[in-house]
Amino acid sequence: MKKISLTLIGLYLLFLHGFSQVTEHYTNIFQAKPLKLEEINLVTSYYSQTGTHSAVTGGGTLVMGNQVLNGSEQLTDFANMLELKLVGYGETGLKHTILAGLGVDHHTAASQRWISNTGASSPEGTRVYPSINWTEENEAKGTEFGFGSYYSHEYNYNSFALDGHYGFKNKTGGEFAGKVSAYFDQVKLIYPSELIPATTITDVTPYVNVIKTNASSGKGGIINTPGTNYDNKENIPSSPRNTYTGSLTYTQVINKSAQFSLLLDIVKQDGWLGLPFHRVFFTNGTEAIENLPHSRLKIPVGARFNYFIGDDIIVRSYYRFYTDDWGLVSHTASIEVPYKINPFFSISPFYRYYTQTATKYFAPLGKHTSTETFYTSNYSSSAFSSNYFGLGLRSAPPGGFANTYLSALELRFGHYAQTTDLNSNVISLHFTLK
Repeated sequence: MKKISLTLIGLYLLFLHGFSQVTEHYTNIFQAKPLKLEEINLVTSYYSQTGTHSAVTGGGTLVMGNQVLNGSEQLTDFANMLELKLVGYGETGLKHTILAGLGVDHHTAASQRWISNTGASSPEGTRVYPSINWTEENEAKGTEFGFGSYYSHEYNYNSFALDGHYGFKNKTGGEFAGKVSAYFDQVKLIYPSELIPATTITDVTPYVNVIKTNASSGKGGIINTPGTNYDNKENIPSSPRNTYTGSLTYTQVINKSAQFSLLLDIVKQDGWLGLPFHRVFFTNGTEAIENLPHSRLKIPVGARFNYFIGDDIIVRSYYRFYTDDWGLVSHTASIEVPYKINPFFSISPFYRYYTQTATKYFAPLGKHTSTETFYTSNYSSSAFSSNYFGLGLRSAPPGGFANTYLSALELRFGHYAQTTDLNSNVISLHFTLK
């Protein structure tokens, strides 16, 4: 959800220019240092998933005419993220940090085939998400502030975001951080093929005739006229979805062995909060797309506690309580215990437990009634619990690997199991170059 903002870059250059006009008195106190590439991070990961409750097919496998729509949630995702960290100092001694990132994901999802009830839709999709973040820090006073800009694009979804953040440290080992962000999204209204609304949009093509055969990779659709192909990407209308978030974090060092943090978020969403190609089947056999309220208020509250056992073991614990006005309540508890085998190599076993209640609007396949106002059969809104566990391995030898710029290497593997029968595995590799 990330886009490089030329406006922010321009403001930043003007900001540096302003510092170049300071008096000779300040120049003599501190020697400015231009921006320098300090660190490169590259993360690559592979994710695979199985399950049987696809929201595209109404929460499970169903028969539509002579066609069996498979409720498989089988999915694979290959993701890559590159981040550059640049650091410099102005002539007044203020530290400037720029983080510039670019991510690319490619997935294959079995459920996407059934956006068309013939199973002809493409199962593949690609997402691209650049970002840029600028922070100015006064190390003497312990204060910092900055701005970020983000963009994300895939065939049926676009998102642009901005954020601002501020933090300061006190003299007793405490640190306060605040952040506000806003995401402005557009959801392409790609319907199941049998539920395309009978409306006509401008240009040439009646929308009622469009059957999307590729929901996420941009190859367009097929017009019902035999043998005629068009790219109808621009003809598909979209609907906005906006998300506004305010976050507060307070971290306190208790002593040389212990540290805790308190976290509070308030999230407000409005717009199209479901997906138009998620089907719902009613008790009377009729069908519709999921319909959810056009606003949602979320309030997560969390706490972290880290404890150092000697020089070799750290216990990192976390708890979060979540509630929203759709009736969902959840609890998350996790623990990770990094153990340093030697000064240059460590292992980190981790475990996370999660449980949630269902939203007011969820019911399984064929259990909603057509008199309801809001309804979904997406199992992410159902009641379930899950377990996630795995192991991380990290090596950071002095001087890097074989005297190269590669300073650290981390490998992590995790397995996720949900009581709805959804299971997944993820493996990631993180390279740090300095």
